[in-house]
Amino acid sequence: MRTYKNLALVVVAGVLLAACAAGVNPQVDVPDEGGRVAGFFMGLWHGIIMPIAFIISLFTDRVSVYDVNNTGGWYDFGYLLGLCLSLGGGAKAGWRDR
Repeated sequence: MRTYKNLALVVVAGVLLAACAAGVNPQVDVPDEGGRVAGFFMGLWHGIIMPIAFIISLFTDRVSVYDVNNTGGWYDFGYLLGLCLSLGGGAKAGWRDR
């Protein structure tokens, strides 16, 4: 009986987590009004400035933390790398205090 409860808990948790997954971005590879599509280096830059852009985006609708008109995976990789650079990336997590 305990096994069925654990299995039901895992299934419910999986369904709840799956419901939070992001959907497809219809703006991938679609140029913005200036004719530009953000690539890897723009993703890197947006990731680096994300903490500041987030604070500004709380007060205005003209600033966002993510460019939806992007190249897809390469922009996302640059964005994630930029976030790691700006937020520390957990590099110190492996260090022990002596």
